[in-house]
Parts: sequence; structure tokens; C-alpha cells
Amino acid sequence: MTLKKPALTFWQIFNMNVGFLGIQFSFGLQQTAVNPIFSFLGAHHDELPLLNLAGPITGLIIQPIVGAISDKTWSPRWGRRKPFFLIGALIGSLCLFAFPYSPSLWFAVGLLWILDVGNNMAMEPYRAFVGDKLPNKQLSFGYQMQSLFVGAGIVLANVSIFLYQDWFGGAEVAAKAAIGIPKWLYYSFFIGASLSVITILWSVLKTPEIPPSDEEYEVIKKHNAMPFIDRVKTPFFEIIEAIKDMPKLMWKLSAVYLFQWYALFVYWQFISPMFEESMLFNKSQALSQAAKMNTTYNISTVVFAMILVPLALKYGGKKVYVLSLFLTGMALLSIPYIHDPFYVILPMILFGIGWAAMMGIPYSMVSKVVPQDRRGVYMGILNMMIVIPMFIQTLTFGPIEKYLLNNSAVNAIIFAGVFFIISAFLAIRIKDPSSDLDDDEPILPVGGGH
Repeated sequence: MTLKKPALTFWQIFNMNVGFLGIQFSFGLQQTAVNPIFSFLGAHHDELPLLNLAGPITGLIIQPIVGAISDKTWSPRWGRRKPFFLIGALIGSLCLFAFPYSPSLWFAVGLLWILDVGNNMAMEPYRAFVGDKLPNKQLSFGYQMQSLFVGAGIVLANVSIFLYQDWFGGAEVAAKAAIGIPKWLYYSFFIGASLSVITILWSVLKTPEIPPSDEEYEVIKKHNAMPFIDRVKTPFFEIIEAIKDMPKLMWKLSAVYLFQWYALFVYWQFISPMFEESMLFNKSQALSQAAKMNTTYNISTVVFAMILVPLALKYGGKKVYVLSLFLTGMALLSIPYIHDPFYVILPMILFGIGWAAMMGIPYSMVSKVVPQDRRGVYMGILNMMIVIPMFIQTLTFGPIEKYLLNNSAVNAIIFAGVFFIISAFLAIRIKDPSSDLDDDEPILPVGGGH
């Protein structure tokens, strides 16, 4: 029998999602600061995709496995999903503290691998955690609230980068940037290390997990009674079976994600080098400008994340998603042709609308069509659809940028814009899932207890 979940108040949904602030602060540093750090330590443009292999590989392996394991986990004291994102946050925190002290390129790349293991271990169970707690009629709001914290975390990360450069850097930093990691960049990583743990603890302490039903608990007990080697093999079998049974919506979404996430990885890797080429900035100036760009689109995400909820309920998540992808593509196509450091920020408003949709609408759609007892593994498979394009990008885009795009970061950003337009057309094929599995109309939460 399916458990009838109570509707939650605004503040309950808010508290449940606070942990994403810390996770996404870390992600914001990866988006904006890690590739420039690689450059500070001697990496060339065409090497950046391969140096980012950690993200797709760890995501491909860690998230679906952790998702499958968490589906079969229950502790009366610690819950089902919480142990995983707590451990992941601790791993990520330690890596963020160590990252700015990287003495060489290979050391920084190694830390990125460990950091991505921690972030992926925290991310997938957290996505499932939100789906576990919310009734179907509140999923859209819950995942868009998650988008709000995604944007807020990345905003804080990027604001810290250019503010610390302004406060503690100065002209002498630009001169020293070519010979090592600038000291002003350290502080952003220290803040990220602290937020990773503090915000996760907030959500863990404020939000109890829903105990499994009697049927689910029997499955969990049977799983725990299995020999150790069988328990190790079970997640892999779970992933294979779930892929065989995967809803059509997820197959169609995988085609959209192929172009969408390939393009996003290109943007994050090449936006800073693009400003060195298009505006003749040095590495430190380009990093600061990229941080301003990423700050702007994530502020836009925070503003529009909740606005998209009533729009998705009125017009359907698919239409909002398609339009958002198209706007993101137009934003990227325009950036290389704007040469004023202020006006080049304006397309990021459109990018932020797209990012808000990308971080909320697909997860809401998938949560509505997958079974409750396999939500963890399906959220892991959804992440595989993200990291496989990233993996393909890390292996293929270096030669593409070097030989087909004339070793030009400007051409790389234009390439990403074209891929976003393609993803928008592919998203038209998606069918909106039913939103009335609870026999109620979708509702927006109201205030109430914490």
C-alpha cells in the first residue's frame, strides 16, 4: 500500500532544502574557480576538458550506486538518505579546505576527484530525500525551491570570488597570478568548506525522514540478511533492472540532456578563457568577470525559481522547460559579440531562467513517473544522463576546440549555444506527466510550523 504523505508548509520545504546551499556553493567554486586554478598551475585551454574527467566519472559511478544502496537502507536513528549526504558533505568540506594549497596541477586534479566523490555522494540521496518527503502535488514547488538554493549557493560562491579579489587582491595579484594560485582565492574555498557541513546539518536536524512502510521494511530486512558479497552486487543489479524498466519520459529526457549538459560543461570550462580572447583580459581579470557572469545568472535563478512554479502548473512543465532551454541558447550565442564588461552580463538573466528550469522541472517530472521504492536508483540514473554527456565532452571537446574551432574559446561558447538550441527542439518530444497521482490538484504551500 502506498503511504499517503501529508502536505508540508513553506518553512518545512525551505528547511528541507537548505543543505543544497552548501552543496551548490562547492559546485559554484567548481564552475568558476577550478579551471582557472588549473590554468594558474600551468594547464592549457585544450587540456581543460580532460582535466575535468573527475565530474562525469564519479557521477556515473557514485550516484546510481549510492541511490540504489540508500533505497535499501533504514536506521531508526539516522534515517535512509541522511547518512549518505552527511558523509558526502564531510568529504567535500575537507577537499575544499585543501584545494587552494595545491602545489601542482596533478595534486589539484586529484583533489577534484575526491571532491566530486563527496559532492556526488551528497547530491543523489538529497534529490531522493526531497521526493521521499513530498506528496505528488507539491513536487513542483519542492524541486523549484531546490533550484532556488542551487542558485543561491552558486551566487554566494561567485560573489565571494570577485569581492575577495577586490578586497584582498589588487594590481599586484594580477601580476602574480601567472606563477601560482592567488591568495585572495583561498577565502572562498574556506567558506565553502564550512557551509558544506553547516547547511547539511541544518536540513538533517530540521527534517525527519518518513519511515518505510511495512512492505518496504520487510524488503530492507531481507536485503540486510543477505551475505555481504550479495549485498555488494545488489545495487548493480538494481541499476540494470531499473534501466530496463525506465519510463519513456526518461528515455526522451536523455536525448535532451545529451546536448544540454555537453553545452553546460563547455560553458563552465571556456567562459573565463573566452574573456581573455574577446576582451584581452589577463587570467585574474577573466576569472573575476566569469564570476560576475555566473553570479548574475544564479541571481536570476533565485528570482525566477519560484516564479516558474505557477507557470509550470498553468502551462505545463514541458513548455516552460523548452522555452527556458531556447533562451539559454540565445544567451550563449550573444555573449561573444558583446565587448562591454557590463553589458555582457545581461544575457545571463536569460541563462538564469534556463538554469532554474533545468534544476527543477526535470526532477519534478521524473519523480511523478517512478515508483517510490526505487526513487533513489532512478535519481541516480537521471544523474547518469547528466554525467555521460559530460564524460563525452571531456574526451571529445579538447580536439574539437583545438582543430575544428581554431583553438578559440569564443567559438567554444558559440558551439555551446547551438547545442542548447538543439536541446530545446528535442525537449518538444517530451510528454508532461500526470500531476494528480494523489487525487488532488497541485497546491502551493502556505506558512506554518518549522
